Amino acid sequence: MNQALEDRMRRLQIEESDLVERFVLGSGPGGQKINKTASCVHLLHIPTKIEVHCQKSRSRTVNRELARMRLCEHLELRERHRKLERARHRAKARYAGRKPSKAQKAGTRRLKEIRSEKKRTRKKISQDE
Repeated sequence: MNQALEDRMRRLQIEESDLVERFVLGSGPGGQKINKTASCVHLLHIPTKIEVHCQKSRSRTVNRELARMRLCEHLELRERHRKLERARHRAKARYAGRKPSKAQKAGTRRLKEIRSEKKRTRKKISQDE
């Protein structure tokens, strides 16, 4: 495994002990050789329950490295989405806590006046009937 991938896995806190690795018979184009060798790599990251399959190459070692790279990409994408969601939540809270502008206050006042006028024009129900 190359040093860059090891650093990336360390940064994402992916331990080799957290990975369950299986080798599966390949399939698809490539003829008899790909169908007879177990070069397809199946990785399961136990803490996150993420599964990754890789059969890009006929070489098992290359596929092992590619599968780990895909796992890293997936975890980085999840972290990026989490950060964006937190930022969106903070922005929403900041927007909700601001004071309304003069135009918004005037609009609210205008709506209240219209509503009160509607209520004033309603016909009263008499008790005699």
